Amino acid sequence: MTIRPHLDHFVRQLQAESFFQKLDLPTLEKLAHGAVWREYAAGETIFWEGEISPGLYYLHSGWIKAVKSSPGGREQALLFIEAGHIFNEVGAFSNQPNPATAVALEAASVWLLRRQALMRLLRERPDFAQHVIGNMAGRVLHLAALVADLSLRPVIGRLARLLLDGATDDILHRPRWFTQTELAARLGTVPDVIQRALRSLESDGLIKVQKQSIHIQDRHALSQIAA
Repeated sequence: MTIRPHLDHFVRQLQAESFFQKLDLPTLEKLAHGAVWREYAAGETIFWEGEISPGLYYLHSGWIKAVKSSPGGREQALLFIEAGHIFNEVGAFSNQPNPATAVALEAASVWLLRRQALMRLLRERPDFAQHVIGNMAGRVLHLAALVADLSLRPVIGRLARLLLDGATDDILHRPRWFTQTELAARLGTVPDVIQRALRSLESDGLIKVQKQSIHIQDRHALSQIAA
């Protein structure tokens, strides 16, 4: 269980989040004091697709994923979100149900910023409203890129791009939840296909797969596959 941080700490976290860069300290303090603290176990659902969102979420600790699911149970991961970021802007700021389901990949703690307070800010602060619009446009661009990627790039190309984008110093660190099943959900395929793609890249000497990390050994060749 994560110890609930003091509200002053939460205010500093909001100050560091680019989404709230247009808001002054008194406004952030007022927003933080109305927030609700929640904790989730690994695998627990934070909110469901189709529900009306109570507000905007700030991930204090842990990892979560936002997914769309088919009636047969197959998942398409839309986003993987790490601590220190907000999520569910669409559900919070549009008069529409949540567009996806959010699930904790590991023990996670979040702050819920109530929708009523956020909507009041939109009315009172045009600069904040403009900033929110820009952020929402960024989300649309991300999803458009995801659709193009799924439609136009083969699985091994999508995998190569993910490895290149996620690696630090040519090493992609794998949290415990970063299984082939999660990787398949992120790339719009099934675990068997991911396993074959990883083996192919490894046998060609482009990567080295280890239990907790994937090492890029030939960035140039991997970049050509990603392109």
